[in-house]
Amino acid sequence: MLPAYNAGPMQPQNRPAVPGADKKVLAGVLGIVLGGLGIHKFILGYNTEGIIMLAVWAVGVLFLCGIPSLVMAVIGVIEGIMYLTKSDEEFVHTYIVNKKGWF
Repeated sequence: MLPAYNAGPMQPQNRPAVPGADKKVLAGVLGIVLGGLGIHKFILGYNTEGIIMLAVWAVGVLFLCGIPSLVMAVIGVIEGIMYLTKSDEEFVHTYIVNKKGWF
């Protein structure tokens, strides 16, 4: 006869969180939704890159028929997708530790 098995309530796995990975989803979604404004860059602490994207977007909207703004929006979408498709460890290693500013 088999012994009675009492598993109790299911416990979620306690995976240690990767420090810095909490910014991945926020930066990825903002990159896709508001990519041209560079807000995702500010979230990751890339202030210079964020200012460049915001300035190019603003100049494009105000003076150049929006073409540079469209380019910045496409870059933001690409970066947002890249952020979201990386694992937490790879994201932290690439964008938090090594500070890779573009793509």
